[in-house]
Order: sequence, then C-alpha cells, then structure tokens
Amino acid sequence: MTVTAEPEALLSHLHKTDGSATYSYAGYTVIGAVNGPIEAQKRDELPEEAILDVIVRPAAGVGGTRERHLESLIQSTLRQIILTNNFPRTVIQVILQITLMPENEYVNAKLTQSNLNLPVIPALLQTAIMSLLSASIPMTSTLTSTSLAIILRDGNRETILDPTPLQIEQSESFHVLAFTSRDELVLAESEGTFTINQWDDVYNAAYSQCCTTVSTGDPDISMSEGSTTAGPDMKRFIRSTIEQQTSSDLYWK
Repeated sequence: MTVTAEPEALLSHLHKTDGSATYSYAGYTVIGAVNGPIEAQKRDELPEEAILDVIVRPAAGVGGTRERHLESLIQSTLRQIILTNNFPRTVIQVILQITLMPENEYVNAKLTQSNLNLPVIPALLQTAIMSLLSASIPMTSTLTSTSLAIILRDGNRETILDPTPLQIEQSESFHVLAFTSRDELVLAESEGTFTINQWDDVYNAAYSQCCTTVSTGDPDISMSEGSTTAGPDMKRFIRSTIEQQTSSDLYWK
C-alpha cells in the first residue's frame, strides 16, 4: 500500500456538519466531523460547561473496547484546550471515522489492527483539531502529535519517528506524545520497556517535530539535526492548512 510521505489535509468538505476535515499521513486516513455547540438533553447537560462527546469508528466492523479506550484518550486531551465553559448546557460532538490503516505485510492485517491502539492516536488528534478549527470552536491553542519507537539494531538503540507497523512490532517500546501550540505536553502514552534516559530522548525528538518550526531558508537550522530522522514540521503544517482554507473562504471578497 502507498504510504503518504507528507501529511495531507482537506477541510470543510462535508456540508451537513458544522466542521469537517480529512487527514492522511503514515498510512492512516481519518475523516472527522464536528457538530455543535448544540442543546444537550436535560438528563445529560452540565450547568457550567459543554459536554464533549467523542466517537471513534473503526475502518471495518463495529467499535468495541479498543474504540472506547481511544475515545477516552482523545476526549481527555481535547478538554484541556477547548473552551467548554463558554457553552454551558450544550454538547460538542466530534466524530472520527478511520477509513484507512497501514498493513503489516508480514502479519495478517486483521490480527495486527486488533492490537494497535496507540499508533492511530496522532491521526485521530490531528483530524479532531482541524475539524474543530473548521467548525470555529474556540480553543486556547491547537495540538500537534507524533509517534515514536525505540528499536534495537546491531546493538544500538534508534529512535524512529512515525514507525511502520512492522517497526512497532519489532520495537522495544512505543510512544505517542502531543503538544499544544504553546509547546506544552498534554498527552504521553507509552508501551513496552524503556529507561528514563530513553524516554528523555523520545521527548526531545517529539518536541523537535511538534514544537520547533524550522525556516526553510535557514541552512544553519536545517543542518543541525541529531541521529533521529527528522519528520514533517507539524506546527507549520497545521498553520499552512488553516491559512489556505481561510484564503479560500475569503476569496469571494
């Protein structure tokens, strides 16, 4: 299967929702839709803030405990940046439909996907953020997220950004981190065994991808890279995507 080398996004393409986005990167494609704020039912409403309802739908089959786990992680992360206090007694609904997942060419795809919870989180978060921006939901900041794996090769441990399913299976540990546009860590999920020093290396690599905006015209910055392979500039990607959509929306003026 063809894996997208650079992230791609399409905003506001679903016309029956308040906001929508489709995000593709590293073999994952997720479609997001946001509705709200809408009036909540009396039995569910909160008197001082909005309810954040996150629904994750799998690429195939019916959602189960895996999707409920993903929903809880996405919801707790988004609640840290959405201004829910501005909309009491309402509901903000975020629906995330996974349409494409990378396959491990050496393992049955159905068996592999059933065990992978964390790798899809960055795609879900990026889709949710762009859908919320498309719906003009007020937030304190945006989010960027990435995944990393620590792999042992020839006696040396390497930190790999955006690993493939095969690399994840062979890794000693796997990590997902998310940062706000203010460079604050809001999500850190890990699987496997690792030391504190290894986690520090993972944090630094994720921070470099999510929080450091490299100027394309600055050769000094672009050459100062460590042993970890540099990934896409996620903060610049989010900003450029929103700028393009805004320019398109204001073109008629």
